Amino acid sequence: MANHLQFSFQDASSPIMEELIQFHDHALMVALSISSLVLYLLTHMLTEKLSSNTVNAQVMELVWTILPAAVLIMLALPSLRILYLMDEINEPSLTMKAIGHQWYWSYEYTDFKDLTFDSYMTPTTDLPLGHFRLLEVDHRVIVPTESPIRVIVTADDVLHSWAVPSLGVKTDAIPGRLNQTSFLASRPGIYYGQCSEICGANHSFMPIVVESVPLANFESWSSSLPS
Repeated sequence: MANHLQFSFQDASSPIMEELIQFHDHALMVALSISSLVLYLLTHMLTEKLSSNTVNAQVMELVWTILPAAVLIMLALPSLRILYLMDEINEPSLTMKAIGHQWYWSYEYTDFKDLTFDSYMTPTTDLPLGHFRLLEVDHRVIVPTESPIRVIVTADDVLHSWAVPSLGVKTDAIPGRLNQTSFLASRPGIYYGQCSEICGANHSFMPIVVESVPLANFESWSSSLPS
């Protein structure tokens, strides 16, 4: 999860989030190069005498037409690749349905019979020592590590958004509509998220907690729940 005064992304815990961070760094370097070039040209124009040698410079016009197009292609190609990767859902090992309510989440594991539960934020007065205020819940989402997970997202009342930054997941929950996304937790851990769509007075109080565990632990957890 994020630390105080953190300006960078959270540590990536899924292949998609690693791709997103890499593309962010790539785009940032392109923007830095453009800014440096513009700053150099402005400084040069302000410090040198004006000249009319470029009035009929066809080569210069050709360069400043082709160069921006090349830069846009450098940004568009990796961006489109990541978009297609985020939409690909191939043979998920587990399908889970997340339903947004005011102001809590309901989860259904559709591959199991009657495996459903509600997830409410843990009040500050009941928060165990060492847990995070406004981020901890009474029932976490348990998923197996290194297994592709499909999440079907919808809402029961108003717009919500199911978002877990470390996993690179953010999908709108819309009443009457089923949206789907997928993720793969690359290592065991606990990943925190929150509703990312303003949904009313208690919008800030419906966190999301995804716990990634080894497959054997996940099977033990799913079999221990009351039917």
